[in-house]
Amino acid sequence: MRIEAHYNGPAGSGNGGWSAGIFAAEAGGGPVEVTLRRPPPLETELTLIDGEVRDPGGDLVAEVRPAGAIDAVVPPVDLETATAAAARYPGPVEHPFPSCYVCGPQRADGLRIFPGRLPDGRTAAPFRAPAQVSGATVWAALDCPGGWAVLAPGRPYLLGRIAAVVAALPRPGDECVVTGALLGVDGRKALVHTSLYGPDGALLGAARATWIAR
Repeated sequence: MRIEAHYNGPAGSGNGGWSAGIFAAEAGGGPVEVTLRRPPPLETELTLIDGEVRDPGGDLVAEVRPAGAIDAVVPPVDLETATAAAARYPGPVEHPFPSCYVCGPQRADGLRIFPGRLPDGRTAAPFRAPAQVSGATVWAALDCPGGWAVLAPGRPYLLGRIAAVVAALPRPGDECVVTGALLGVDGRKALVHTSLYGPDGALLGAARATWIAR
């Protein structure tokens, strides 16, 4: 496995959702939970053996475990509502990782998912599927909208753990909607849920994740 530099999150490391999706694809089988033990290195050959992702030096990068049922569904909104929420996205003003492949405002070549808050506290954003779509694309789309449900000025968080199920892939160019919700905060840990919906409103994927305050 290799996390290409294009798919970065924080500068110098892989986007958490994309990386977890790559690890999940390597694991195969049913839904899995990926725990990131350190920022996934870019352009590095990684191996998955007995549920452990390690770099060439043997250092542990992530753990992959069966996840069981994932019922972390966040209700959808229509595309118009998601577009209006994205207009309130705080990232262009203050963003801890502005070059993030998923939600970085500096990335013209990224997914450009810009989650803004809804009146009930959920986040929502439109998402146009890129020309090439894989399971990792869905994992990535399910990543940052959860983080932005808890992120606040001067309070950056990083993805620590994510479990996702991919029901179907969007078609290239599909206008999708992604929603996120904060379930609760315990010390430095925040539990969030995210869901991705296709143009017809069908649920394409759902995830639960734990974000860790830096």
